[in-house]
Amino acid sequence: MLLTQDGLVNGAIYALLALALILVFTVTRIIFVPQGEFVTYGALTLALLQQGIVPATVLLLLAAGVMAAALELWSGLRSPHRRRSVTLAMLYTGYPALLSYSLYYHIGAPANVAAQVLVTLAIIVPLGPILYRVVFQPMANASVLVLLIAAVALHLVLMGGGLLAFGPEGGRTSPLIQANFDVGVMTVTGQSLATLAASMLLIAVLFLAFRHTLRGKALRATAVNSVGARLVGVSPETAGAICFTLAALVGAVSGILISSITTIYFDTGLLIALKGFIGAIMGALGSYPLGALGALVVGQIEAFSSFWWSAFKEAILFASILPILLWLSITHPATGDEE
Repeated sequence: MLLTQDGLVNGAIYALLALALILVFTVTRIIFVPQGEFVTYGALTLALLQQGIVPATVLLLLAAGVMAAALELWSGLRSPHRRRSVTLAMLYTGYPALLSYSLYYHIGAPANVAAQVLVTLAIIVPLGPILYRVVFQPMANASVLVLLIAAVALHLVLMGGGLLAFGPEGGRTSPLIQANFDVGVMTVTGQSLATLAASMLLIAVLFLAFRHTLRGKALRATAVNSVGARLVGVSPETAGAICFTLAALVGAVSGILISSITTIYFDTGLLIALKGFIGAIMGALGSYPLGALGALVVGQIEAFSSFWWSAFKEAILFASILPILLWLSITHPATGDEE
């Protein structure tokens, strides 16, 4: 039962990451390798705030915002939408600058746990659309391979930025909920219940948003047929920015939830994202329910293999996708990039 509980908690986190990866891929054709960096940044940012330190990630956000503003102004000078470009450039620089000034000179690191979580989200979530504007929007029409290479390069840059911001030492936070509950002979921690509840709540909110909101329907339309969605007025740039905002939100929440369960280092993100990617592969990078189910299976495989065959845990986990990839290669033959 203890192994099943650990598998469910880990699987819930991997399910969130799998959904974010599937969302980004179906809408933008980007295999978003740096998804795990949002997890790392969220966990270590919260850890620094709990130590009373204003995290350097706010300065990384400011630097990325300045680059996004420069690109927006440069492209706006050559287009008829100059006013919109100026507004976006002011937003890209104004928000990070105001947040940095407030944290360093007025607010500091808040002592309240809820405020620490909100500040962490306020820092990490805007990184999503800003990174999309800097890296991926200028090459939106590139092939999947080129986008993958750009994603790997962005992962390396963000991992280096994490080393500068957090250092080589790992970080761990205090549990958001300190209580423990006895269920028969098993003790269930409040943090585990909070992780499961928050994951299910976020998944449900995303499902309802995609099903019943105009923006959600636009994202679904773009995922099904990007050309048709563009013809009816759905902006691919806006769809991409929304996807990356949601991906950053999912990553930051996942980092906050697991930061008290395991020690996070600046380079932990890739391994976590790969486990979410296995779940996404089980959903053929297109099915949200199958991706979530596959992520839960990944969590169970990891929990039981770490107990019985800890030395081969990662090998067993990553080898489990080989039959799935073989099956997908047979049932989904390769098609041209334009299709």
